[in-house]
Amino acid sequence: MTSIAVIVSFIAFGIFAALVGTNSVSGFDDPIIKLIQGWESPGLTSFMETISMWGTTWYVVSVAVVVMLLLALLLGQRKELLLFAAALIGSTLLNNIAKGLFERERPSLHRLIEEEGFGFPSGHSMASFTLAVITAYLLWKHISSSVLRTAVVVLAVAWFVLMGTSRIYLGVHYPSDVIAGYLLSATWAGIMITAFRGWIARDDREEPTFEYALRNIDQ
Repeated sequence: MTSIAVIVSFIAFGIFAALVGTNSVSGFDDPIIKLIQGWESPGLTSFMETISMWGTTWYVVSVAVVVMLLLALLLGQRKELLLFAAALIGSTLLNNIAKGLFERERPSLHRLIEEEGFGFPSGHSMASFTLAVITAYLLWKHISSSVLRTAVVVLAVAWFVLMGTSRIYLGVHYPSDVIAGYLLSATWAGIMITAFRGWIARDDREEPTFEYALRNIDQ
């Protein structure tokens, strides 16, 4: 199932990349920008600025460190720490590479904050998506309650959707930047989770069983 999601996400990202590369994505972007920026109000602007701030590198790293400490201290999950770190670092590197390849300028009209650098795909969207999905996946593995599992998923989705929406609202990303960021992160997160599952399954197969240990003692 994860492999299918990876393939679908990557193909969808490729479609957005092709549309951006041929300047054929305005029909998708413009109506969404008009809708979201039509919500503008002082209170909402302040809220969106706060949400966007939480997507900056310093805040993402801070949250990541807290999650990793909880995994290490409460659960003692060393392998899960590696998955978490590799997913976030890889997502950041992937975003930098993609931005350098596409070199898409950010929107120039009606910016409520200033940002530098290229816009496609959105770094905030990629970081928030990867952080939310990997954290939700790791928590899901240790939660048996269906209610708590649902709450984790809802919070994860709300987090990256709010982050992406804030970037469009503030005028620093096109909707296609945000969606492409989600899709590229979904591809990367799916690859990392698949690799992690394979690693765990391999180690479980190689770990000696209790019966095997007893036979060796008898010999």
